[in-house]
This record gives sequence, structure tokens and C-alpha cells, in this order.
Amino acid sequence: MSFDANAYRDASLQGWEDAASGWVRRQRLLREFGAPVSHWMVDAIAPQPGDRVLELAAGLGETALLAAELVAPMGGVVISDQAEAMLEGARARSAELGLSNVEFQVLNAEWIDLPVASVDAVLCRWGYMLMADPAAALAETRRVLRPGGRLALSVWDAIEQNPWALLPARELIERGLAPAPGSARVELAQGPSRPSPGPFALASSERLAELLADAGFDEVRVEAMDIPRRQASFDELWEVTLDLSRSFHDAVLERPAAEIEEIRRSLRERFAPYTAGDGTLTIPGRVLLARARA
Repeated sequence: MSFDANAYRDASLQGWEDAASGWVRRQRLLREFGAPVSHWMVDAIAPQPGDRVLELAAGLGETALLAAELVAPMGGVVISDQAEAMLEGARARSAELGLSNVEFQVLNAEWIDLPVASVDAVLCRWGYMLMADPAAALAETRRVLRPGGRLALSVWDAIEQNPWALLPARELIERGLAPAPGSARVELAQGPSRPSPGPFALASSERLAELLADAGFDEVRVEAMDIPRRQASFDELWEVTLDLSRSFHDAVLERPAAEIEEIRRSLRERFAPYTAGDGTLTIPGRVLLARARA
């Protein structure tokens, strides 16, 4: 099937603008859940005082904000995202922390509006796999890095390793409300068939390493990390999923009230194996982490 990259980009931008309010509401939960990944990434780039660090597809900017104090006082971080509404949330968080060395820019990572060799390090947590052309985005990342500059990124491992996403997706698929994840293949302008953009599009250590090498990076290392997702109750999980997943939100809430309740009841049963006696949930998750040098 053909793939309209520009249509995808337009839809992605609108989706993230719409989703930002939910992400801001769940900012603390997201920060705690993603903290092991963000700390690994910051350690991987080893920020030094005076460095300029760029975060791509930053959302609320939690990873770059960890680096901001490490590069102060002469250095700084640039938090970028394609969605202005996400950057509004990042600005508020930066102000809350009292940081003064943070810039905010609306950027699309496939064509970064910065000069050649203008940053010392780049961070991208859960971003490249959502881009229409991740190879182009990585080439742009390599372009803006100074010689020897560092890159750290994360993507999701296979959906089977992430039941927090698999089980809601399976519920929608079985009801005919969504296509099977990863089932579509697309032809991008620059080359062969590959999975369409999405959370699990780069769920392969080999593919990730290949993309980084093709973009001109050296010293590429890829590893996996388990990050369990914890929720106080199924009710919290339900509300959080509606807030954070625009596709789930739209697919579910457009259904009649009786069907919404059926979906909710069915999902509660699907998540029962991860539910403790006190009602709390611990749901497995796994990411792939990569570091490289320009």
C-alpha cells in the first residue's frame, strides 16, 4: 500500500496538539514511569558544563530538564517538539523547577532548523519510531551534532513485551475498531518496505543499529531495559489510557455508552493477571536504548 508521508505528518501534529492536555494532566505519572529511561539517556550523553543539548520530540521535556543543571551555568538545553501545546507544558515544568538555561523551539526532527554542528548532544525519548522518515531524522540529528557529539535515544521494544499497549490494542482489534498493530507495510520514497510509523515501528535492535550506522554514527550500542508500569487501580489505568492514547480515546468514546462499559469490563479481565489483591497493577514494559557518536 502507498504511504502519504505528508498526510501522516499533518495528522500526527494535530494528534499531539490534541493530546497535550492529557499528557500535562498525567505529567507526574509519566515522569516517574519514564525516569529510568531518561536517566539512562542522560548518563549516556555525559553532559558537561558548557554543553548545548538538544531534545527532539521532547513532549514535556523531562529528559532535557534532567540535563539542564548538569550543563549550567554556561551551557543550556533546547527542548523541541512539533506540537506547540506540548512545549507549553514543558515551559511550565521548567519554570516550576526554576531553570534559566532552557530554550524552547517548535521543530520537526526530519528537518531540524539549526546550523550544522551546533549542538554537543541530542536526546530523543520515544520519538524516532513515530516519525514518517526516521532515517531522515537521524541524518538530520547527525548533521546538527558537532564532531564527536553524543546521541542517546529510546524506542519501544516489541508490542508483545508491552502488554499495557497490547491488551487495549487487542480489545479494539477484536471489536473491529482498529487495525492489527504493525500489520500494514508502507513504501517510503527512499527505499524498501518497512513497518508504518508507530510506537513499535523500530522494535528491533538490529534495525535500530542499522539506521544509526547508515546515518553516519559510530560507537553504536543498543540494549534493552525492562520498565514496569504501575497503576493504583484499574480505574486509574483506564483513565490514564484515555488521556495518553488519542487513538484509544477516539475509538472508545465514540461508541455507545453500553459498549464503552463492555470494553471497560473486558479490559479489566484482560489485565487481571497483572492485578494484585489490593487492586494495584504492575504491568511489564520493555524499551530499547541506543547510544552513538557523531
